[in-house]
Amino acid sequence: MFKKIMKGGHKKPSKSDASDPAPQPYAAANFSAPAAPSANVVVNSVSLTPLTLSSGGSVEPVPPFRDAPVAERQNLFLRKLHVCCYILDFSDTLKNVREKEIKRQALMDLVDFIQSGSGKISENCQEEMIRMISVNIFRCLPPASHENTGQEPTDPEEEEPSLDPSWPHLQLVYELLLRYVVSSDTDTKIAKRYIDHSFVLKLLDLFDSEDPREREYLKTILHRIYGKFMVHRPFIRKAINNIFYRFIYETERHSGIGELLEILGSIINGFALPMKEEHKLFLVRALLPLHKPKSVGMYHQQLSYCITQFVEKDFKLADTVIRGLLKYWPVTNCQKEVLFLGELEEVLEATQAAEFQRCMIPLFRQISRCLNSSHFQVAERALFLWNNEHIVSLIAQNRTVILPIIFQAFEKNISSHWNQAVHGLTMNVRKMFLEMDAELFEECQRKHAEKEAKAKELAEQRELNWKRLADAAAQNGVEDMVT
Repeated sequence: MFKKIMKGGHKKPSKSDASDPAPQPYAAANFSAPAAPSANVVVNSVSLTPLTLSSGGSVEPVPPFRDAPVAERQNLFLRKLHVCCYILDFSDTLKNVREKEIKRQALMDLVDFIQSGSGKISENCQEEMIRMISVNIFRCLPPASHENTGQEPTDPEEEEPSLDPSWPHLQLVYELLLRYVVSSDTDTKIAKRYIDHSFVLKLLDLFDSEDPREREYLKTILHRIYGKFMVHRPFIRKAINNIFYRFIYETERHSGIGELLEILGSIINGFALPMKEEHKLFLVRALLPLHKPKSVGMYHQQLSYCITQFVEKDFKLADTVIRGLLKYWPVTNCQKEVLFLGELEEVLEATQAAEFQRCMIPLFRQISRCLNSSHFQVAERALFLWNNEHIVSLIAQNRTVILPIIFQAFEKNISSHWNQAVHGLTMNVRKMFLEMDAELFEECQRKHAEKEAKAKELAEQRELNWKRLADAAAQNGVEDMVT
């Protein structure tokens, strides 16, 4: 039996297996075996792997496309790709000046060729182009400024952006990829073989680059890939989810959260209704917890837009969103509180009465605490909520519940808040409630007065009890001394 199994294990290769080209070595990414050149174009297949001048060979200029016959342009395209695979040292501006210029010119020619649409490139050329792009952009990013320095991590908002010295060439590579993706000549059925999950995942890893120029290109390219390659959409959303999870629960350091949220803002805007459960889970598990990290200020504008888009798409999510904001509400960070209040106003703007009623009690307990904040910007921003007509109408409909919760905060501000602007705004809001429902206002005022009188009585009783204890202790002390 064992011999039979061993014999069966050595299968004779079929004719179709034997005719497939062998995979070419490639260092930067795992691609499937390259396709054979198209039948109507004769090209010399090249293995586009990262090349360095130290490994031998030299960079020679390649003639421009306009000087070559149409039949030779595919070969010329491959030759230019080969030149662009040389990885040059950009840390020294005086090093390899000739080679850098040759590579730059080749990249510019490739971009112009794709952009002009002067000729449809073969499938083989498309594969080799994606390989060349991968060789150049998929690299180990330099350590962040807070890593390996032996210093305490600084506030990400205070760090200067780190600019990649090789950007003049990288920009052209990204431009080539962008032009290829957006080109009407690009057939997605062919292109998806090379712009695959592995490629997209490596593209997402580059969002951690500290160079804002690179992240801007990545944002545009990934957005275009999402729009053009429908087959990749669930994978891209899941991969972005994973980046957020790692950022929230592990590192709290990532340079590209804002750019990823910008892409998601556009994606959320295109969600069909009724909204899938997958998208609602994404809101609860990824977007709302993004309010937790200290560096939320760096991407809060984009995050707030995404959150508001969800509520505008499905107003029933307002209760979930507001309770999520309350869950992650900052305790000691006043600047974050100001941001949260601004986002809260945008969410309430899209909230309907039924959803408002579900969360108004915990919501206005938090707003009450904000009204009494000693940081005048927090108190001021909370009072500005009453400048919004939609929010005032929601409050007016539910004033019998809301006014008793926040009345004490108004009285405390008027009697003891140090900032005159906060004092004046509190008076205006208080007057608004008085005009809205005088009877309710007077009832709240009476209950507040009773509560204050009772609190004063308890304080006096407590003071009297302490005085009696002190007198008794003093008397016992004298008796002990006599004894």
